[in-house]
Amino acid sequence: MSNNTHPANLGKVAVLMGGSSAEREVSLMSGNGVLKALQGQGVDAHAFDPTEHDLAQLKTKGFARAFIALHGRHGEDGTVQGALELLGIPYTGSGVMASSVAMDKVMTKRIWASAGLPTPKWQWLAPDGQAREQVMQVPDELGLPLIVKPPREGSSIGITKVTGYSQMQDAVTLAARYDEDVLCEAFIDGIELTCPVLGEGANARALPVVRIDAPDGNYDYDHKYFSDDTGYRCPSGLTAAEEAEVQRLTLAAYRTLGCRGWGRADLMLRTAAGANEARFFLLEMNTSPGMTAHSLVPMSARAAGMSYEALCLHLVQHARLDSTRMLAVPLNT
Repeated sequence: MSNNTHPANLGKVAVLMGGSSAEREVSLMSGNGVLKALQGQGVDAHAFDPTEHDLAQLKTKGFARAFIALHGRHGEDGTVQGALELLGIPYTGSGVMASSVAMDKVMTKRIWASAGLPTPKWQWLAPDGQAREQVMQVPDELGLPLIVKPPREGSSIGITKVTGYSQMQDAVTLAARYDEDVLCEAFIDGIELTCPVLGEGANARALPVVRIDAPDGNYDYDHKYFSDDTGYRCPSGLTAAEEAEVQRLTLAAYRTLGCRGWGRADLMLRTAAGANEARFFLLEMNTSPGMTAHSLVPMSARAAGMSYEALCLHLVQHARLDSTRMLAVPLNT
């Protein structure tokens, strides 16, 4: 550990938590866990809720770094990242563009598809494309069952697994409560997986894969954060070749979006795939993953020999600005 990243030399650290998104409750749990971990290692860390304090106070109160434990909108979507860039306060996780793109599952899919990365077939319903006759055509295109979700929310909020035509309109109406756009996605029958990443560019490394065994395959909000009924396997139980393929796809997905710092890809392994069919499918990239007692990045990090406390310290030690990279590029005169 270099002297300038020793806990005592990191300066005053703000742990951004809470916020105004639908994931506020989870963010508070993540943030309080991070805060305790950092303080326990001698970091001068303080809780900071953007709904209670103006972000400008980060500057006036002398904060030198920010650990972003916000989830969802106004925390994971590039907005807070942009504010921190303007304030000149280094922060954890991806920069403005990667955060914004990864938050939008439709844009993420478009980028992944253009790079040849496997993602389930999808259909985007804009606000003017959600009339009943248009909605009822979606299962004809994607098949049943299918998933309907808001493209700019996380934590399984507003998601419905549709098994029949009669459910489509209610599913779209629910998703539209959280986002004016609606994403419909082919359902992949198989095993749910997640794989975290630490680092940036060529130096990014994938951590061990986690297998998720939710009751009846229903990994919803309660099963993610509050229920003890969900099972997790890390080691995942995949073959060495399967584990390596998940990690390869995760790194490719992470780098293609321009992510840095850390992230977590969610994937599906289709168990009934034919010999020439794709088996692994990327679902989404989380650029500010959960850090609660049920969260998956800490679980994977532990399997790799990194404690929760060490993970938190590592992330804040590598906090930085997009603008530091830009300043390294000479200006044309």
